[in-house]
Amino acid sequence: MPTEIERKFLVKNDDWRSLGTGTFYCQGYLVNSPSKTLRVRIAGEQAYLTIKGATTGIARAEYEYSIPVDHAQELLQTLCEPALIQKTRYRVELGGVVWEIDEFDGENQGLIVAEVELADEKQAIALPDWIGAEVSHDRRYYNANLSKHPYCRWAEQAIEDGPTTVE
Repeated sequence: MPTEIERKFLVKNDDWRSLGTGTFYCQGYLVNSPSKTLRVRIAGEQAYLTIKGATTGIARAEYEYSIPVDHAQELLQTLCEPALIQKTRYRVELGGVVWEIDEFDGENQGLIVAEVELADEKQAIALPDWIGAEVSHDRRYYNANLSKHPYCRWAEQAIEDGPTTVE
């Protein structure tokens, strides 16, 4: 079974910007639940349909298939749940791994997250100086959740939910 093993981090400064070039991504979800997602993505001039299973630790099943760009555009416009994720992804090779830095647009503007895919969950990696807090286990930072609960609304949601202290 194809498996994605990924760690996510916040980005704390702009030192990465000179290290890679960006590609615009637009993606949406046909199915978006904690146990599975079915995503449509246009990345530059290519399009994909991706099926992902539930996350266990930092791993999950992942199946990805190329599809025609015009099909992806139709799916994004007609069948995907609102809201679409828009971002520019930068690829940076450092220390034997590829970092993917996502700078979000639209309702997630202001959020920058770096991901690194690993060969196994215990793989050691050197963290570049522009890497901040790890958010691998914080579901708010999953793209599927950002489509339902955009970053621009997090402060508003925290006010509505009230204090989070435990008595």
